[in-house]
Amino acid sequence: MKTVSRTELFERTPIARAIVTLAVPTIMSSLVMVLYNLADTFFVGMLNDPIQNAAVALAAPILLAFNAVNNLFGVGSSSMMSRAMGRKDFDTVRKSSAFGFYCAVGGGLLISLICGVFEVPILTLMGAEESTYEATAGYVLWTVIFGAAPSILNVVMAYMVRAEGNALHASIGTMSGCFLNIILDPIFILPWGLNMGAAGAGLATMISNCAACAYFFVLLFIRRKDTNISFSPRHFTLKKEIVLGVFGVGLPASIQNLLNVTGMTILNNFTAAFGADAIAAMGITQKIYMVPMNVSSGISQGVMPLVGYNYASGNTQRMKKTVTLSAKIILAFMVIVTLFFYVFAGGLVELFMSNPSIIEYGTRFMRGFCLGLPFLSMDFLAVGVFQAVGMGKYSLCFAILRKVVLEIPALYILNFLFPLYGLAYAQFAAEIVLAAAAVIILARIFRQMEKTKRF
Repeated sequence: MKTVSRTELFERTPIARAIVTLAVPTIMSSLVMVLYNLADTFFVGMLNDPIQNAAVALAAPILLAFNAVNNLFGVGSSSMMSRAMGRKDFDTVRKSSAFGFYCAVGGGLLISLICGVFEVPILTLMGAEESTYEATAGYVLWTVIFGAAPSILNVVMAYMVRAEGNALHASIGTMSGCFLNIILDPIFILPWGLNMGAAGAGLATMISNCAACAYFFVLLFIRRKDTNISFSPRHFTLKKEIVLGVFGVGLPASIQNLLNVTGMTILNNFTAAFGADAIAAMGITQKIYMVPMNVSSGISQGVMPLVGYNYASGNTQRMKKTVTLSAKIILAFMVIVTLFFYVFAGGLVELFMSNPSIIEYGTRFMRGFCLGLPFLSMDFLAVGVFQAVGMGKYSLCFAILRKVVLEIPALYILNFLFPLYGLAYAQFAAEIVLAAAAVIILARIFRQMEKTKRF
């Protein structure tokens, strides 16, 4: 996107239209990513083999660990880029993007190496047992050992493209890989194709991520005269202001995702005690739950460039109105989704597997998880604002509060009081507290900025 167009979008376009321009493509790409994750579950579920479906669920925490690297270098560098553009400091934009790119490549290769060398203890920690180990290892081989770097890199590049206000191309790149994955899944998974089961789902994912990376490389080469994103080694730097700027926002976001991995691992281990059907039902429930969760995340991540740019350029009212309008939109949507999920929980689970035991488990899980959605949306929006304006300490506090203080203890307590089914309500309990904290802290930040005339 040319500088003139970018300035028009960030500074003068009506706020509602700017939110739509930035958030809708981001939401669409998030939903398509969920769709292709659901496709893995859907096509593996067609095998009607709980062990294969359990393999996908058990590997989920490892894939979630990718988000730690995605957020460290994707959120961190894109936040630096947006704020630098608000100051018209395009040299920092180029250096931040080069730093994020090469660190993302290194992070992906490191994850592949660690999982390759320590596969047995890692999968055991994830909850894989004798019956599910082989299928889980097959899925992890392609998604992690061979696929970590392209999976991380395509997300980080999408963050960078979006930071320049080019949300549509960021989404096209992400969605192109997702659609390819959906096409390849049945070919690799099902008996009429290569009959690889869960391993086939992993191979399809790896190929699709490589395709998404290729899209971004071609896009940025074609638009090299109109973009400040740089992957040139000469722009890579370890200067203090670049490293601290990226890590100041990215590290708290990364820690948040590592804590999410910890929470999911504990959840899976508690669930594993009740057998493969319970694991499969929990996996299906979480995949369905990811749909509205990613809508919420899409809005918060989509408006980050708009919030960060106006914060850095000193436009108080535009930033505040962006946040409040986004909150109204996402809260209204989440209330409707919560009601729908609660009423039709059983039917949603049955779309993936017709096993009566899995449907019974999944229905009760879904009704617990969905209650937290409206509260989670406010939590996500607040964290998005903190990341956009460089307030990494608030993001870190929320990450620790969410998992260490609230959700993980709630998993232990609720599972003890209400074995298995209490697990589904741990996040709901945590998000009530976090949503209240989000509203209070955002209001205080706005008041402080108005008093100091920061914007």
